[in-house]
Amino acid sequence: MEGVAAIVLAAGRSERMGAFKPLLPFGNSTVIETCIEHLRRGGVETVLVVLGQGPHAEKLKEHLKNAGVTFAINPDPASEMSDSIACGVSRLAGQTKAGLITPADHPAVPAEVVAELIHEWQQGALLVVPTFNNRGGHPVLIDLSFRGELLNLDSRRGLKALFDAHPDRVRRLAVNSNYIARDMDTWDDYRVLHEEVFGVSPPGREPGDTK
Repeated sequence: MEGVAAIVLAAGRSERMGAFKPLLPFGNSTVIETCIEHLRRGGVETVLVVLGQGPHAEKLKEHLKNAGVTFAINPDPASEMSDSIACGVSRLAGQTKAGLITPADHPAVPAEVVAELIHEWQQGALLVVPTFNNRGGHPVLIDLSFRGELLNLDSRRGLKALFDAHPDRVRRLAVNSNYIARDMDTWDDYRVLHEEVFGVSPPGREPGDTK
């Protein structure tokens, strides 16, 4: 979809996981590649990945060198998500009209959800949040008339502060996927999600498992 870009947030250090989440196997691919594939199948052409600094970032750049994505760097991977969002938004081309923002660790969100979010924006919605059983999730779609606010988000409250400031502009869109709200913070989260999607456990062992 011309005018819509995706910002994939991959600058975190994955400390609770014990392994770098974007590069974990996910089916026959990796977590971040699957996330990008679903965004593209949902209608997004331009994908920008926000990296941190250090070995993980270099491995990720190498891994995605043929993926047709661009990169932005958050120099402080310990910072809040709002800083990564600002890094990504600042790199978007001026003609970009809307941004889909998602953490890299939501690989199971189907392309159909992405397409539904874009459709709502095409119909005039400016802030679109997918929901499942009234619980919000990712990705969110934000019209870039809010670019200035995205560059100056409250670091403690992030996107919630933006949505709370414009309640009459928020479209909460019920979708048929619980994966929008499935965080993948721990190895157990990852294992359960992989088993649900593919019917098998992921390869390898939990970090620290010496059995």
